[in-house]
Parts: sequence; C-alpha cells; structure tokens
Amino acid sequence: MSRLRPSSSEVDLPIIEEYLSESTQEPKKRLLLRDLLDISPALTEAAGAIVDDSFTRCFKSNPPEPWNWNVYLFPLWCLGVVTRYCFLFPIRVIVLAAGWIIFLSSFIPVHFLLKGHDKLRRTMERKLVEFMCSIFVASWTGVVKYHGPRPSRRPKQVFVANHTSMIDFIILEQMTAFAVIMQKHPGWVGLLQSTILESVGCIWFNRTEAKDREIITKRMKDHVQGLDNNPLLIFPEGTCVNNHYTVMFKKGAFELDCTVCPVAIKYNKIFVDAFWNSRKQSFTRHLLQLMTSWAVVCDVWYLEPLTLKPGETSIEFAERIRDIISVRAGLKKVPWDGYLKYSRPRPKLTESKQKVFAESVLQRLEEN
Repeated sequence: MSRLRPSSSEVDLPIIEEYLSESTQEPKKRLLLRDLLDISPALTEAAGAIVDDSFTRCFKSNPPEPWNWNVYLFPLWCLGVVTRYCFLFPIRVIVLAAGWIIFLSSFIPVHFLLKGHDKLRRTMERKLVEFMCSIFVASWTGVVKYHGPRPSRRPKQVFVANHTSMIDFIILEQMTAFAVIMQKHPGWVGLLQSTILESVGCIWFNRTEAKDREIITKRMKDHVQGLDNNPLLIFPEGTCVNNHYTVMFKKGAFELDCTVCPVAIKYNKIFVDAFWNSRKQSFTRHLLQLMTSWAVVCDVWYLEPLTLKPGETSIEFAERIRDIISVRAGLKKVPWDGYLKYSRPRPKLTESKQKVFAESVLQRLEEN
C-alpha cells in the first residue's frame, strides 16, 4: 500500500517518517540538534548550561578515586583508618582541649582585668587569638607554607582572599591577627564570634538583611582608617567555593579607596578535601572530618599590593585582583555570582532574559 501524500494545494510540510525510516536509501534530510537550537540563542545558552554546569561544579566536593580496590591495598587502608581514628584523633582532641584550657585561663583575666589599659589588652588579646588558631591548625596536623612578606598593620589597606572554608580565616589568623568580615553563624561558632573574635575587631553580618550591607560598608570604611586597627580581611566571593574555581568578587572591598593586598590559598587534596559545604554539613562535622584525616596541607601566597588605576571602575579592579589570585592558586574563573547559591536570581535579570527570548521568537515569526 503506497504512502499517502498531501495534495499540491496543501502546505509542503516535512514528513516525520522520512527522518525515522530505516531504509537502505540515503535519507533526504536529517534533523540535527543544531537546527533546533538555531530557533533562539536563549535555547542554545540553556543547552550549553545543561551540558557544562560550571555553577554547580563550584560547590561540589570531588572525592578522590578509590585506591583500596584489591586484596593487597585493602589491609593497608584498614590500618590507616585505625591509625587515624584510634590514635591520631584522640591525640588531637587532647591537644585541642589543652589549648582551649590555656587560652581561656589567659584570655578571661586579660579581657576583664585590663580594662583601663586598652593598648596592652589589645596586644595580648591579639597574641592569644593567634595562639588559639595555631592550636586549631595543630589539631589537624596542618602543614601550611606561607609565601611572601608577612602582613603588617598599616592604615588604608585591606586583604582579600579566595574562600574555601572557615578554616581559611584560622590559617591566616595564626600568622597575623586579622579583623575579618564574616557571616554571622549560630551555635558555638556564633558565641565565639560575639565574644572572643570581636576583641580583634571582626565584623559580622547577615546576608539576608539588606540594612546590614549599609552598616557593614560604613564600618569597613571606618576600620581601614584606624592606625592601630588589625588588618582587614575580606573574602569577596561571599561564600565557600571548592578550591577549583573562583566566582565573582563583590565590589564592596574595592570601593574603600585603599590599597588591596591579594592573598591566594590552595589546598592539597591528597590528604583531605578542605572544602566546607555549609548546606550539607555543620562546621562541627567539618572540623571532625579534618581531625580524622591525615593532615591539612596548603600553600598561602601574600601577593603584591595593588591600587585602583585611573579611570578603572571598582568592578574592573575586582576582576583584576581575581585574575591574579586565580592564576597564582591555579583556579578557574567562572562568571557566576556566589549568592545564587543561597537565593534566586534578581527579577531584572530574569526579565532581561525573557525579553531577549521574546524578541528572537518574534523575529523568527516575522521571517516566516
């Protein structure tokens, strides 16, 4: 029975069976994916995002390939687990507990008994905070190699670094008492923020409060003008990234009209993945993961200070700093806003994409 064909008066539409036929003859035309995507650049962009979802990759832990796959290596792996959990972990707990006892027995008297001697009190509190951070690093068997000159207290300067975990602050703080800009956390971490860390001038914010942004901006500008204030440390990505990528830098740190000192941090994943996924694990669990690993190994580079060039915007300045940090730490730049991890895109951004898509569809309809 012959296949029915439309009359010549009807519109000459393609017959889908011709694309699906398995005849031995050469097909007249093939339906290709690029033909479908050619309908609109928006569809092309969406398909590309699905194929290469670089945003999601920024916030994923990449576990190492399993190596204990045969009868020879599995006993060694079991021995390593016993060593880490039954030998190293108890020693590290004892070191951390002893460090806290020494720290609190010294910090409390200094904080309350030296009220009338502010300069001496601030100096001693700085040293004690540096000591406590060193105890934390020791509890992970931290092996940290610092490159470049050690930071010093100077007015009108700010330090910016890529961000992998809250331990970034601890690793930098054990060398220099920085005043950090950080998200306010609940639980015992929040208690430390509101008591001990405020003694070194740290500034806390809540990213869900719009009013906090104006207050933090003013406090940052006041802080960098102080002669005796601790160096200001900012993580301009605004969230933890998995140490393979750098997301967009917030421009606030680059609008302070001061010298910007880049800091690049790179972790060695052979022993442990230092990335903290705050959406999936608490900071306490993250610390336990570090304390039951073999070691935390990383490099820290204090890079050359930079200033805003004539005619350069704060956004361009931020991108220039991000380029330098990414190259030094071997990280890949991606054009994403890290806050998309916590919130939906702004309505203006969504509306602009919808407008582009509507214009492309209308143009296609007019052509046909």
